[in-house]
Amino acid sequence: MASRDEVLAEFRSEHDRLRRRIRENQQLIEQSQLEVDRLREKNVAVSSQLRRIEGNFDTIPRADIKSAYDDALDAKTRLLTMQGQLEKLRGTQEELQLFEETFTRVVALMEGVLPDHMSSPTGYMPSGSSAAAEAGLSNQVVIRIVEAQETERQRLARQMHDGPAQSLTNFILQAEICQRLFDRNPDRARDELDQLKVVASGTFQKVRDFIFDLRPMMLDDLGLVPTIRRYVEAYQEKTEINTQLNVLGDERRLPGHIEVMMFRSIQEIMGHARDSLSAKNVNIVLDMGPEWAKSTIDTDGRGFDPVQALSETHDENMFGLRTLKERVELVGGRLDVTSAEEGLNRFVILLPAT
Repeated sequence: MASRDEVLAEFRSEHDRLRRRIRENQQLIEQSQLEVDRLREKNVAVSSQLRRIEGNFDTIPRADIKSAYDDALDAKTRLLTMQGQLEKLRGTQEELQLFEETFTRVVALMEGVLPDHMSSPTGYMPSGSSAAAEAGLSNQVVIRIVEAQETERQRLARQMHDGPAQSLTNFILQAEICQRLFDRNPDRARDELDQLKVVASGTFQKVRDFIFDLRPMMLDDLGLVPTIRRYVEAYQEKTEINTQLNVLGDERRLPGHIEVMMFRSIQEIMGHARDSLSAKNVNIVLDMGPEWAKSTIDTDGRGFDPVQALSETHDENMFGLRTLKERVELVGGRLDVTSAEEGLNRFVILLPAT
């Protein structure tokens, strides 16, 4: 078995690698933001050009019209792709920073010194002689969190491949058809372009929904409550599940990592209600207290055994609740789950609001 110094040295080395990755990821964020800004300016210019063409459609050569529409489609596609990449990088950065803070806490505890600014909220750190136990973190916890993240990335990659990526491939084929028809059959080419525009608009909306699920921009801009309201509306529209949201307390901004954790937790539980519990009704109460933010989610549908779902020894990690509970506890929060035989399920998420 490795000695304490060997384990500490390994933790320090991993901590240094994590910090380097955070710096590298921040550089990528800054570069991506510059590219997004440049592409936005290009989209404005291309849109202005299209409006000029539409106002003089009969007098402009077809080759110029085709070139303008190609430029518009390319500009929108590039901007959409870069915005998705930027949001993914930002989400990754928040996760890395959360892990870095946890690593700092663990290393400090192993050294016997905990920085004052990283002291835990009351009730967060359990008692015990082991530093790792005091930090609420173990290798198994880290492994499960990493595995959960990789599973989610695989799911998102499949969705992107089967949805937007396939649609973009079809766009290229349809654009090639239009290109061949422009000189031989202009009317047919115009019909194909109209159809392409309709399909592109539908795909664009799907990609926007995909990006919102991945990392909603309004979470950074407007905060937790407006983002959850928007998500609940979209959830009910897509699933036809009767969904209600009640907000209590002071609607205000919370620390960034708390807003992300609360939104992701609610999002994940609502996904379980849809996919695993076959719920017909979901009721959410978000209480924005002065010291704690509390979300209570009640669903009907299939019942289950909460003890088994949250058990450390339960291999299936039912619905991913055990991993969710561990992530919530990492930021000083708590997840409570109850379920009755008649299928009345309750999930309570409690997170520090300061």
